[in-house]
Amino acid sequence: MGMHLSQNLLLSWYSEHKRDLPWRHTRDGWSILLSEILLQQTQVSRGIGYWLKLVERFPTPQSMADAEVDEVLHLWQGAGYYSRARRLHALSRQVCLSSNEGGYDGRLPTTSLELLQLPGIGPYTAAAVASIAFGEAVACVDGNIRRVMARQTKSISPLTKEVEHWANNNLFTSDAGNWNQALMELGATICTPKRPKCGTCPVSTSCSGRNEPLAYPLPKKIKRKRLDLMCELRYDASGLPQLVQRGDEGILAGLWGPPMAEEIDIESLEYIGEVKHTLTHRDIFVQVWLGTCQQGQEPTAVALSSLDQKILALGGRQ
Repeated sequence: MGMHLSQNLLLSWYSEHKRDLPWRHTRDGWSILLSEILLQQTQVSRGIGYWLKLVERFPTPQSMADAEVDEVLHLWQGAGYYSRARRLHALSRQVCLSSNEGGYDGRLPTTSLELLQLPGIGPYTAAAVASIAFGEAVACVDGNIRRVMARQTKSISPLTKEVEHWANNNLFTSDAGNWNQALMELGATICTPKRPKCGTCPVSTSCSGRNEPLAYPLPKKIKRKRLDLMCELRYDASGLPQLVQRGDEGILAGLWGPPMAEEIDIESLEYIGEVKHTLTHRDIFVQVWLGTCQQGQEPTAVALSSLDQKILALGGRQ
């Protein structure tokens, strides 16, 4: 499908122009795994600080497995999508099980097939870690590579299997790790969604869509859903705020915050205000009232000094 990319041109460009990112200075599988999970839904510029903190506190799977999940969540605070932190903690504990218990004796698996068996690891992350850290000749497919492929082949809406086929056909098997990173770097810095820099692209001569790059791929429209929640702020006799920990499913799963629901029976109402919080696929408008709640989970008093440790879920830090 489409012309083959010039491997020498792309790898030479990557060697000279790649961004200086801290996880590119290591081949440690665990450190690279941390970066890939962070970058799933966190921008690179914001992810650097979180990665440095995580690597310092949890340099090995065992160090994270020995910690409580609340400590991982605390370091993750502000990065969003906290389910990633929970799955990462579960992953570390599975890795640290003995082989007789279905684990890996504390050593991260080195193949994409084994990595896929771990919590929170999908095909892209497994291929990225296996190729970058362990040299496995396996192709990656992420949003950046999909966009490069669509423009190279003039594909309006390529199917995942078509992108995978293209990526496998163009894979530089003798250095798959750098090749995958070069393709992703191309998509992130040159072949960007809205302002592609075709004039400086190292593989523009093989690009079928270079004359109208914004036509490929066809942008996907994200429909945001409005979800109106009501939340109760409750304090004990000493003035400490009372919070509940949410369940393992649904919005803000596992996080701490005031009792919240779409409808709550409230007495003695005093309207406090409304908070808008934007997630990837929805805007959350939280109306805050002061009163007595007649239903819901019994809250727990939390000292103000420990609010950060509880990762207050009401609009992040809002």
